[in-house]
Amino acid sequence: MSAPGPYTVEITLDAQADLEELHAYISEHDSERAADHVIDEIEAAGLKLSIFPEKGSVPAEMLDLGIRDYRQTSWKAYRLIYRIVDAKVYIYVIGDGRQDFRTLLMRRLLSA
Repeated sequence: MSAPGPYTVEITLDAQADLEELHAYISEHDSERAADHVIDEIEAAGLKLSIFPEKGSVPAEMLDLGIRDYRQTSWKAYRLIYRIVDAKVYIYVIGDGRQDFRTLLMRRLLSA
């Protein structure tokens, strides 16, 4: 995932796996077409970070822990958790905001 802009957007292997799991789930419970649409929209939201990465807010779950290094953007209920390092934006987590994000973030980001 890379787009023209002052920042390069990179998706981690974990976040790529999140997209693949999401696509499989939506395909199974709705349709392949719906899954493709959702993934396209989430990827478009991620690509916008190449231009305005600081636009995202710090996730409340991280603020509660005093961690301000990560930010989030979203498309509908889906959240993209990322960090800006120099001129790169690293997307670490992509998930449904209706799930238990606190546990997901603790497992994914704080155990790394």
